[in-house]
Amino acid sequence: MTKRIMSVKIFSNMAKLLNWINAEKKIRDCGITIFSPVDLKRIFGVSEVSVRFFLTRYVKKGAIVKLRNSLYTLNNNIPSEVEIANALYRPSYISLTYALAYYHIIPEMVYSITSVTTLPTARFNAINKEFRYHKIKASVFTGYSPVKIEGKTILFACKEKAFVDYLYFVLRKSYKLNERIDISGLDKKELTKYVKLFNNKGINELIERI
Repeated sequence: MTKRIMSVKIFSNMAKLLNWINAEKKIRDCGITIFSPVDLKRIFGVSEVSVRFFLTRYVKKGAIVKLRNSLYTLNNNIPSEVEIANALYRPSYISLTYALAYYHIIPEMVYSITSVTTLPTARFNAINKEFRYHKIKASVFTGYSPVKIEGKTILFACKEKAFVDYLYFVLRKSYKLNERIDISGLDKKELTKYVKLFNNKGINELIERI
């Protein structure tokens, strides 16, 4: 009987600590928009079981959005698609068709948020969007930098590297070559530097064709 009373008290205290108003405020006050169960355990100072209970409850209620296993966001504070892309699969940086559209190198809008990674190729669906990750060698995992987008730091390829990454995956048949591509704004020295990294004659041939 005593154990049961203690369990009820523990559950009651947990419920007070993890009630939605307090929990949402604590998450927002920490300044994080994407969080894991480990983050919540640290923020709330509660057990892993309590965090799992909390997440299951509020995902069902729609207050929390599950991005993928162990990664969540508040439904009323969903971050940008590029911030989500950086967080879903690490290490990675935004590149390929999404970056080319961002830099107006290709005229079309793109619907997948594309990145490159040193991890196995992967694809995720979250917030009604598709996030695609293409594997490259660690030796060519470069040519990106942190940029501020909507107040958040995002790892984003420079124009020249995004273009060379794209050509590499065109050769691998992951993408079709866009015939309306415009590379007039690219720096030739930077372009040559990244082409050399790949040591791939096919990329040079594609550039000459374009």
